[in-house]
Amino acid sequence: MATRGGAARRMVRMSTVKEQARQLVEELPDNATFDDLVYQVYVRQKIEAGIRAGEEGRVQSHEDVKRRFLSR
Repeated sequence: MATRGGAARRMVRMSTVKEQARQLVEELPDNATFDDLVYQVYVRQKIEAGIRAGEEGRVQSHEDVKRRFLSR
């Protein structure tokens, strides 16, 4: 269940999406393609999702993940 603080953070983040998109575009090299831009947006979304998961406690220890993959 999302907390009120989480909703407030999402509202702030939503209000700056245009600014963040502009910054991403500005950071791309002049010869960047649309694929480059889409990749940067994708990476940013994945990083933000990982940060949210950590904040919400949806994480696993390195040892648990290692054990899971080695048991296959």
